[in-house]
Amino acid sequence: MFSRIREDIQCVFERDPAARSVFEVLTCYPGFHALQLHRISHALWTSGLRWFARFTSHAARFVTGIEIHPGATIGRRVFIDHGMGVVIGETAEIGDDCTLYHGVTLGGVSWNQGKRHPTLGKGVVVGAGAKILGPFVVGDGAKVGSNSVVVKAVPAGATVVGIPARIVEHTPAEAARMAFDAYAVSADLDDPLNKALLALGSRNDDVEGRIAELLRRLEALESGAGEPGRRAAGGRG
Repeated sequence: MFSRIREDIQCVFERDPAARSVFEVLTCYPGFHALQLHRISHALWTSGLRWFARFTSHAARFVTGIEIHPGATIGRRVFIDHGMGVVIGETAEIGDDCTLYHGVTLGGVSWNQGKRHPTLGKGVVVGAGAKILGPFVVGDGAKVGSNSVVVKAVPAGATVVGIPARIVEHTPAEAARMAFDAYAVSADLDDPLNKALLALGSRNDDVEGRIAELLRRLEALESGAGEPGRRAAGGRG
């Protein structure tokens, strides 16, 4: 138990430059508190003490602003930054070394009693306000941009953004886990839709330039064709 707590504290220092001391993490980080309380509620849940498990998770939500169902499975060195408004459903699974920011929802879209919530692989980063909805897998090292809505599986190492989320970058899973980007979006990331619109705009400028050149040449031809007629008329006079 104490080794898990030490890991949780260390991962805070690795992923949050605002952390200044162990005492600060122990007393002022709601994501850290929520994970420790979840371990208690999850143990009660798996022991069959379902009401006590739910009550413990409810109390944890009241204290931290983070709602984690006691049935959810959470791996090691998971970091919930800021945390307010995070909701993690009953059948959600979160792999080792994942990072979740405030407002994240790991939700379900089915009334079935079986698997309803997503599974996050190792090293996944989920940006603030992102919603991952459904019983699919988000692969190892994937990144979900802030305020994205993910409704289908995400390949390992991919970065997805938008509503619905689409892939904007795809790197090997190992490289993705090594290159941690806060809020799951790097500074130089560009939306492919943006790129397509810029390309269309550039092509439109090119087409307009060609049309202008054709009009100029037609006007030159028309004026050239009119000159002999005018000269001939002048000679007859």
